[in-house]
Amino acid sequence: MIRHDYAFPFRIDAASHQAAQSRYEAHVEQMIRQVLLTSPGERVNLPEFGCGLRQLLFAPHSEALDATTKIIVLQALNRWLAGQIEVKTVKVASLEETGDPAQLSVLIEYVLIETMANKRMEVRIL
Repeated sequence: MIRHDYAFPFRIDAASHQAAQSRYEAHVEQMIRQVLLTSPGERVNLPEFGCGLRQLLFAPHSEALDATTKIIVLQALNRWLAGQIEVKTVKVASLEETGDPAQLSVLIEYVLIETMANKRMEVRIL
């Protein structure tokens, strides 16, 4: 059976006039983006939610920043999505790889716990 969950952002499907849904894999990707792109304190009822990845965009790019980013991303995903995914690797693109000092790119490889499928996604912050 194919699992479906509510789409993010929440919206009404024009054809069915019900809450839009997305495939399970897409829903998990949406949740990962929510965790990474939400800054702590941004959600009033859950102020500790998020990763604060956007704040790192303004720090000077260095190996220390890459290591810090990996730790922050790994901790946030393990905290908020532990029942959904198992993070295998987190890779931060270096300045040489992106070619743009005003861009942060994070590649995440993970396993969907429900289906045991290996997945990967990239989150770019400009």
